[in-house]
Amino acid sequence: MKNFSYASPRSEAEVLSVLAAARASSNQRETELLAGGTDLVHLLHHMVVTPDLVVNLLDVPSLKDVELLDDGVVSIGATVTLDVLLAHPYLNPYPAIGQAIEGIASMQLQCQGTIGGEILQRPQCWFFRDGRGLLAAGGKLAAEGDNRYHAILGNQGPAKFVSASRIAPALIALNATARVIGPADDEEAYIPVADLFRTPRHEGERENSLRPGQLLTHFLLPPADGVASATYEVRHGAGPDYPLAAAAAALWISGGVVQEANIVMGHVAPVPWRSHEAADVLRGRVIDEQIADAAGAAAVAGATPLSNNDYKVQLAKTAVKRAILRAAGLPTGGL
Repeated sequence: MKNFSYASPRSEAEVLSVLAAARASSNQRETELLAGGTDLVHLLHHMVVTPDLVVNLLDVPSLKDVELLDDGVVSIGATVTLDVLLAHPYLNPYPAIGQAIEGIASMQLQCQGTIGGEILQRPQCWFFRDGRGLLAAGGKLAAEGDNRYHAILGNQGPAKFVSASRIAPALIALNATARVIGPADDEEAYIPVADLFRTPRHEGERENSLRPGQLLTHFLLPPADGVASATYEVRHGAGPDYPLAAAAAALWISGGVVQEANIVMGHVAPVPWRSHEAADVLRGRVIDEQIADAAGAAAVAGATPLSNNDYKVQLAKTAVKRAILRAAGLPTGGL
């Protein structure tokens, strides 16, 4: 592990000040933000990231709260731990989030991991984790090597990894927004959670859209009135391993008919992958197994699997189908 400086600010303003000072230093210090550390510590230990400065966020009180705002919006601080979210009554109307957290079948990861860290965790691609770079020789290593767990959608460019977050698809399906502040003290923006993610085209670019000096502080969930949601993961087994494919579904149903739908897949693309095609299949229909299956097929119709991961196409289709059925309160046929 490389030596680094450490800062532990106690307010959002102090975080921005520390980040600004690091950017303004003569050597443009590379900085990483630390929350639960379940991902960053591993990356530091293996020298995948080598920051000059690590900024601890756990001493900032405003990032630790779950609040119900006056307009019915649920506000979740970026350093709220996953176990707190799983047990919190404000999250009961959003089962897709709880089901995604339950999929992280490790008490340690749930108790230590934070919502912000989970959303912005780095890809699990073994080429990246082995120090070969996020794009792994412009995508060549993944295209020609062991790509069993890599992308089947959105993989035409050099990025072949899959987005690692298990909770982001649920937040995106539920139309959640993110509060981002900085780099300047007076800058504040509320953006769709989907806009936090991007597919990098050049080495050195990250898989999130945050600019240097910016801080993700909160997630905001709109009122859950009228929405049914669910997450479904296809996994190796019952352990904490990442899913092979996953999907989150949010359905607005009136009179038994789907009025609106959001379908977002996870672990199949470099970003959480919204399927407009699957949503189009569902609108104006009554959910049953046949309609859910058709939506699953539509979701993967444009898949372009790599040499060793075509099996993921069927798994992604199944994840979409079962997420829809689960959201609608119907049997999924799964275990």
